[in-house]
Amino acid sequence: MIKGKTRVSLLIALLVSAAVLCAACGSKASSPRAAGEIIEEMVVDYGHYGAEASSRVKDLLKELSAADAGLGTRWEKICRLWSSLDTELKLNYDVLPDGLPDTEELCIVALGFQLEPDGTMREELIQRLNVLLRSAEKYPRAYVVCTGGGTAAENKSATEAGEMAKWLIANGVAEKRIIVEDNSLTTAQNAIFTYDILTTQYPAVRKIALVSSDYHIATGTLLFSAESLLRAATPGSEKLEVISNAAWKAPSGSLSAMFQAGALIELSGDTETAFEIYYDNYDIHELPPLK
Repeated sequence: MIKGKTRVSLLIALLVSAAVLCAACGSKASSPRAAGEIIEEMVVDYGHYGAEASSRVKDLLKELSAADAGLGTRWEKICRLWSSLDTELKLNYDVLPDGLPDTEELCIVALGFQLEPDGTMREELIQRLNVLLRSAEKYPRAYVVCTGGGTAAENKSATEAGEMAKWLIANGVAEKRIIVEDNSLTTAQNAIFTYDILTTQYPAVRKIALVSSDYHIATGTLLFSAESLLRAATPGSEKLEVISNAAWKAPSGSLSAMFQAGALIELSGDTETAFEIYYDNYDIHELPPLK
C-alpha cells in the first residue's frame, strides 16, 4: 500500500512529467519551418495570385529572415525584381542599345530554343541569332555565350549551343569570343551553368546582356539575376549583373508567372517540385488559402 506522503510525491512527479512532455510537444509544433518550405510557399503564392499575394509574401519573407537572415535578404531582392518586371522592364528590339561597355566586362548571353528532331535549328532560334549577331557586331570586344543542351529527339550529338556557335562562326564572329554552355535543358539551368562558367573561367565578366524572344526576356532576367543573388558570398557581393537585353519580336509565345515560380524553385534546388509546376502537376490547393 502506498502511504499518503509517498502518494502525493508520486502524483507531483507525474504532473511534472506531463508538463515537460506537453512543453516538448508545443516546442515541436512551433519549431521553425525549413527555408525551402517557406520559399516554395512564397513563390507559388506570388506565381499564382500575383499582387494579391503581396501581404502573404511579406509575412513569409519575415519568417524566412528569422530562419536565415542572409537568405531572407536575397529573396527579398528577388521578389522585388520579380514584381517590377511587368512594369519596369524595357525591351530593346533587334539589337542591344547604345551605352553598354564594349570591353571583356560585358558578356552577351543568348538563350537557346528546342532543336528540330534532326538537330537543325528552328526559325525562332535563327531569329534570336540574328539579334545576337547584330549585338555582337555592335560590341565587338564583348564575350558571347550560347546556351542550351541536347534537345534533338533523333540526333543525340546536336546541342542548341553547339549549333548556335557554328552559325555565329559561319557569320563572322571570332571563335575566341564564343563560350558554349551545352548542358542545360531549362532556363533555370541556363542561368546555373552559365554562372558557373563565367565566374570560374572568365572573371573579367561582370555584366550580362540577354538575347532571346521578347516573351522570354523577363524570365531570363529574373533567373540570371536570382542565380547571382543566391550564389553571392554575402548579399550585395554579386559577381554578375544583368544590365540589358535585346529581343526578337516573336509572333506568339508566353511564359506565365507560375512557370517563373517553378524556375525559381529549381534555382533553389528543388527540381522535383519545379517539374511538377512545369508539367502542371502541382496542386496550389495544398498550400494555405490566401486570406
